[in-house]
Amino acid sequence: MTWTAGFRTAVISPYEQIQLTEPRGFADQTVRQVLHMAGGGERLRVRLTNLYGRTPLTIAAATAATGHRRAVLTFDGTEKLTIPPGEETVSDPVDLPVASGADLSLSLYLPEETGLATYSHRPMETAHIVGGNHVTSPALPEAERVEARFYVSGVDVLTPDDTAIAVAFGDSWFEGVGSTTGANNRSVDVLNRRLKRGWVVNQGIAGNRLLRDEVGEHALARFDRDVLSIPGLTHVLVHFGINDLGLPGMSGEPPVTPDALIEGFTALAHRAHTANLKILAATVGPFAGAIYPGISTPEGLTTRRAVNDWIRTTDTFDAVFDVARAVENPEAPDYIHPALDSGDGMHLNDKGAQAMANAVDLETLTL
Repeated sequence: MTWTAGFRTAVISPYEQIQLTEPRGFADQTVRQVLHMAGGGERLRVRLTNLYGRTPLTIAAATAATGHRRAVLTFDGTEKLTIPPGEETVSDPVDLPVASGADLSLSLYLPEETGLATYSHRPMETAHIVGGNHVTSPALPEAERVEARFYVSGVDVLTPDDTAIAVAFGDSWFEGVGSTTGANNRSVDVLNRRLKRGWVVNQGIAGNRLLRDEVGEHALARFDRDVLSIPGLTHVLVHFGINDLGLPGMSGEPPVTPDALIEGFTALAHRAHTANLKILAATVGPFAGAIYPGISTPEGLTTRRAVNDWIRTTDTFDAVFDVARAVENPEAPDYIHPALDSGDGMHLNDKGAQAMANAVDLETLTL
């Protein structure tokens, strides 16, 4: 048996200049959050993070629950722990069976002023926040509801040694922005429902870029932590480019060239192959209809087309899944098809996420 990732969520700093959601901190509060498991096992351990914190993080109590079973989490045998700034920790293993596709409820009691939290900012899932220590309470009816995840980076599960998994490494089109909150209809969720063996964990960050930091560390900077650290990994799926092309128009940065993006994708593929991973690349999705100022520019759309032509014809990757073709409006290919558009011209609704997942040929993702 071996430990591997049953759930992952990529985290960002609350101190970035570009913020798509408002950061927050806690004091004498319980934070309960639902973690939708990509894979399951008979035992689990939870990964907590203070990666971007500027003060020590004290957690006085923590529980994990699935169905009607709840387990107290300990850390080196104690229920209370302090995580220094910039560090992460893993709980002791607990005998709490969890199935692939099940929801695990994680409750953390934060007794002291935390400062702004390391978090996942657009997970399409709701955290419940209530005053005091309620980690063992069955329900939190008076809780504040916030769409984010805080201080958690993953859940490991104990699985047979031959378990193989993949990671979806990319931006909001993996994280799930545009899909229905709490419905688990992100493209990665749909892809997992298609698989007969193994699973895909989700390391998407809304706003993330291939070449530059913000939102989150850029792909080449976080590759070791968010991809190579996962045991049992055999494949990496990547979707980047939209934010490299769109965010400069919002922030006043110079536009990204096709050559720069191609060089970045090539470097990503080289690092995957060096680690004996197969890499599947998505074409860059359409975003001409983006309602946000500065995102859609003639230069950016021209670069998207050039980069997609290269992705479709290069032998740099082990396989390509043509997301752009799967979700575009045939009469205006720079735009998302109206039936698949979440309403902002830049993100996919539930049907769009399904189309994105269906673009992956499972013959190229044999786990």
